[in-house]
Amino acid sequence: MVKQKIKIPVSPGDREVKMSGLDRRTFLKTAAASPALVVPATVAMQSPEASPERPSKPSDAGRKEQPIVARGFSKARLARMHDVMAGHVEHGAVPGLVTLVSRRGETHVDAIGVKSVGGRDPMRRDTIFRIASMTKPITAAAAMILVEECKLRLDEPVDRLLPELAGRKVLKRIEGPLDDTVPANRPISVRDLLTFRMGMGLILAPPGTYPIQKAMAEAGLAPGAYPPQFGPDEYMKRLGGLPLVHQPGERWMYGTGSTVLGVLIARASGQTLETFFHERIFEPLGMKDTAFSLPTAKLDRLAACYQANPQTGTLDLMDGARDSRWGHSPSFLSGGGGLVSTVDDYLAFGQMMLNKGKRGNERILSRPSVELMTSDHITPEQKAASPFFPGFWDSHGWGFGLSVVTRRDNVASNPGRFGWYGGFGTSGYSDPNEDMVALLMTQRVLDPVANNINADFWTSVYQALGD
Repeated sequence: MVKQKIKIPVSPGDREVKMSGLDRRTFLKTAAASPALVVPATVAMQSPEASPERPSKPSDAGRKEQPIVARGFSKARLARMHDVMAGHVEHGAVPGLVTLVSRRGETHVDAIGVKSVGGRDPMRRDTIFRIASMTKPITAAAAMILVEECKLRLDEPVDRLLPELAGRKVLKRIEGPLDDTVPANRPISVRDLLTFRMGMGLILAPPGTYPIQKAMAEAGLAPGAYPPQFGPDEYMKRLGGLPLVHQPGERWMYGTGSTVLGVLIARASGQTLETFFHERIFEPLGMKDTAFSLPTAKLDRLAACYQANPQTGTLDLMDGARDSRWGHSPSFLSGGGGLVSTVDDYLAFGQMMLNKGKRGNERILSRPSVELMTSDHITPEQKAASPFFPGFWDSHGWGFGLSVVTRRDNVASNPGRFGWYGGFGTSGYSDPNEDMVALLMTQRVLDPVANNINADFWTSVYQALGD
């Protein structure tokens, strides 16, 4: 594959968050789930009533605070948010991005920069992005639809539909050989998949550190940027041939639960995961551009995806548009990270969750189901025994396929806020206390620079509140 490169200068405003142990970049690269060179940012601050484009706002320096906008946002502070995000584009951290904030019926979309390094096609409101792990909340919602229809039961063993996971063996210790096991104390349940307590998932150690990691890699099951290259039945067969790392329900392990849940949904519904998503979620919510693959006619709307070269600090093309992996149907429809979407499509999903399962005249889930999904299900003891990136459990919990903020430790950490990130640089949260949905869409694999873009976006969102 031909690589495109762009130098990433370090500006005084760039802040790299230092983390002890295994940092966010290591985790997110593994989990994801990665006029010379950048066209000057062109901006489209859009609301449903606004014109599609307007000139960039001047610097925040010397700007007088404008009166509060009664419905939700300060005009001057939204302009400040634009300046901050445009700065990341101008400094070359990403070729472009799209942000969306929606509160109390007021929606603002800001499309900045271009869709590819060195390109001229601008970011637009309808630009399509690979959303990676932002697929997980959608998969959890799909599972809850089946729970409400009594086709799945939260505490029922998955063995009935996933016989490959019956009779599990569990490693005595993570560093031990694969045959040094004990029987599982109990079967894996649907709830275990939803809460990531099935006993299998991302191991936060360098690849190949433990025998189970090597076995997962050899079986094609290691977490990565792309779905497995084989079908769901083969996936389950291979997964069933490996022992669990921990006892079911004992600890939280990121990721694999959503992937397995996607297979379970397909088998329980008698449909492909894509068909079930389309009929039960996407079509009712009007999510016309959210899918596991794109037709040729939509590929020109797909933003290119980049990964920073750790040696040179350049952006290497990871997945283009016209030759994208998402240009054809994958062998495996991953409930853990396979979708593409737009800001307006994901807004529809986020608003449905914010509104306790309903958007407009369409009810997707009951209020009790959404409340269950967005509650913290991980006990203090499980958090203490479940390593993740440093500090996560201090202010977050985990519901069904999404994180839940439990404590305010920065401007954007509003308790009750729920949602998740995508390993290609996206993030989306709904905040019931502020009646708000906010989304950031970029296409740079998460690393310290991408983390800073995300952090600046969320700080900017909350500083822009008008009350």
